[in-house]
Amino acid sequence: MPTREALRMAEEQHLDLVEVAPKAKPPVCRIMDFGKYRYEQQKRDKEAKKKQKIISIKEVKLRPNIEQHDFDVKVKNAVRFVQEGNKVKVTIMFRGRELSHPELGREVLDRVAAQLGDTVSVERSAKLEGKNMTMILAPKASKVQKPKKQAPAQEQADEAGTTETE
Repeated sequence: MPTREALRMAEEQHLDLVEVAPKAKPPVCRIMDFGKYRYEQQKRDKEAKKKQKIISIKEVKLRPNIEQHDFDVKVKNAVRFVQEGNKVKVTIMFRGRELSHPELGREVLDRVAAQLGDTVSVERSAKLEGKNMTMILAPKASKVQKPKKQAPAQEQADEAGTTETE
């Protein structure tokens, strides 16, 4: 139909004439409320943005001659990061002559990977970059736990050291 006639029909209905497919032969138009269409599109985009999960990379720094307790603390932090759904970058920092024995750093990284076990997959294996050796671990999808949110009354009861009974 001619453009003038389509515009007249749209004005009669108090709507807009919107070009849907400009490259088609002939171009395809639609009579609609464009403001309402844009509003609904923005709502859909906003809802999709809420549902997406942003994964950040957390870093745990170690030394090649780390003591057992320090190692356990660092691994505990890495486990927490993985359970939150974040990737973990494990970095071994070498100083001075330690750089002449990169196998010691690789052993520490292997211990970290073994400690985390089946909760992670090695996304990037150990690689020496300058004075640092890095490895990136990603959580396996089935092992991620979402942090539980308690009701406000339950949190207050926990702080007081008592629990509510029903």
